[in-house]
Amino acid sequence: MVRNGFNLGLYVVTDERLSLGRPTAEVVAAAIRGGADAVQLRAKDDLSVREQAALGRALRALTRAAGVLFLVNDRADLAAALDADGVHVGQDDLPADLARHIVGPDRLVGVSAATVEEALAAREAGADYLGVGPIYGTLTKPDAGEAVGPERITAIKARVPLPVVGIGGIGRDTIAAVMAAGADGAAVVSAIVGAADVEAAARDLKARMLAAR
Repeated sequence: MVRNGFNLGLYVVTDERLSLGRPTAEVVAAAIRGGADAVQLRAKDDLSVREQAALGRALRALTRAAGVLFLVNDRADLAAALDADGVHVGQDDLPADLARHIVGPDRLVGVSAATVEEALAAREAGADYLGVGPIYGTLTKPDAGEAVGPERITAIKARVPLPVVGIGGIGRDTIAAVMAAGADGAAVVSAIVGAADVEAAARDLKARMLAAR
């Protein structure tokens, strides 16, 4: 049962637009070799559901073989169909309690939260962990809102007893500050999937994360 114990750690979010033309499965495999603890499938809007499912099958096979968590962004139905470890939903997506109804009691439900109030509401709705951000400015999700800074992690952790992953603009020069603020993990997009050497980038970030814990 995933919910009995999970490590979000270095949490890699896919983005084919930033992968320098490389297949997402290839990028994820390299990130896992570099020490990724969790992978979230965040597919491009122009991918059909069938294409997302095919990509999800490939990522589920990679993550299962490596013992790495696999989560699906937004789509609770796809998460359940792929036997993913969980789903992550935003403030404009399916509410956490309804996502739980779809994925069942054993899978993780993560919720994006930018404020203490949103974090408290997510916990009340049954969230297992929070994605807090954007910590820094980010171009990978234009609708993410204004940067809240690592101090928002500290404020939420003081009020909400759930694991927290910082997200938004996190890279090699900022990951230590995110961990020092109390985060349980860091979600990274461009600093890994857009790196020339994905494995080396993931290994470097993982080392910096562990050193800052």
